[in-house]
Amino acid sequence: MVGVSSKSIVPIALGVAAAAWLTRAAWGLPTQLGAGTAKIAPYAANSSRYRDRRFHNTEPSSSFTGGSDESILTSFRKRRALGKPQRPVPIAPTIAPADAGETAVTWYGHSSVLIELDGRRILADPVWSNRVSPSRTLGPARLHPTPLPLRALPAVDAIVISHDHYDHLDKATIQQLASLQDAPFVVPIGIGAHLRRWRVPESRIVELDWDEQTEIAGLTVTCTEARHFSGRGLKRDLTQWASWAFAGPQHRVFFGGDTGYTAKFTEIGEKYGPFDLTLLPVGAYDPRWADIHMNPEEAVRAHLDLRGNVFVPVHWATFNLAFHPWSEPIVRLKAAAEEVGVTTAVPMPGQRIDVAHGVADDRWWARLG
Repeated sequence: MVGVSSKSIVPIALGVAAAAWLTRAAWGLPTQLGAGTAKIAPYAANSSRYRDRRFHNTEPSSSFTGGSDESILTSFRKRRALGKPQRPVPIAPTIAPADAGETAVTWYGHSSVLIELDGRRILADPVWSNRVSPSRTLGPARLHPTPLPLRALPAVDAIVISHDHYDHLDKATIQQLASLQDAPFVVPIGIGAHLRRWRVPESRIVELDWDEQTEIAGLTVTCTEARHFSGRGLKRDLTQWASWAFAGPQHRVFFGGDTGYTAKFTEIGEKYGPFDLTLLPVGAYDPRWADIHMNPEEAVRAHLDLRGNVFVPVHWATFNLAFHPWSEPIVRLKAAAEEVGVTTAVPMPGQRIDVAHGVADDRWWARLG
């Protein structure tokens, strides 16, 4: 190479490599973000909870409340050794029965679940990507693989989303499901704009506000309140967040999505319960964001408020989104539940729990370190 010294080649090569890495990290970023304000606002404006171009919680809430004397940097350092298990997270063989059960759930990790209710199937918050961020290179990565490919899922009757954060709404997963399944996407108001951006047919999008419901395959699907926030870019709260109540002819299931503790759980339990099964988040809590993420003890309280029977925890052991040790949520949950006599079932990823046939107590997480 004429006129270029060997000393200058190294920084040039490093610069090229860095540029290539950044290009990969940012690849597809605009569409990953979903729809912008202009596309969301016409739909969001139909909600009484949408004011000043954003949605609001009923109870005053902050996404960052303080509540800890420890710095974020110190918390990161402490998490390094305890943020993931020492041994691989076990994956259960995933076998769906030919006919959906009366009250059963298969946990695929984090908040992704397949609910069986009176012979119907509901897929909630499906996320199959390796990272939960707008980038395929940066952001929290899985602690375990997905238990099965999307194409191996049985036919479902509805695909339900709780809110638009990346660990609950994943573009790649949504686009694959739009091709592989025929079911409608039932979402909180505003999220339909993201799905339209990702070319989900309008005919398959059902948007609901809190306390609105739709009938699908003999099930009543009700959008219920949650205490959280939303956002896929710099602007927050452009779309609604929600929990969900599912009612069949004989049984009922509650799916919490992602939420802080709220007094509204009592109202939901009185109005739409009791529930044979509650699926509630127990991980990613911290005193600094206590308003919008429940801790395990609050989750047990929520289960009781909802008049739940069996409690299956979600939102843990898959993506490291907070500073607590990876298994702490379930250790605290089991202690709190046993103290007040709440029945819990803690599946490993891929495992199906059939409430109608009893609940086994295998503390598999304790073997992983």
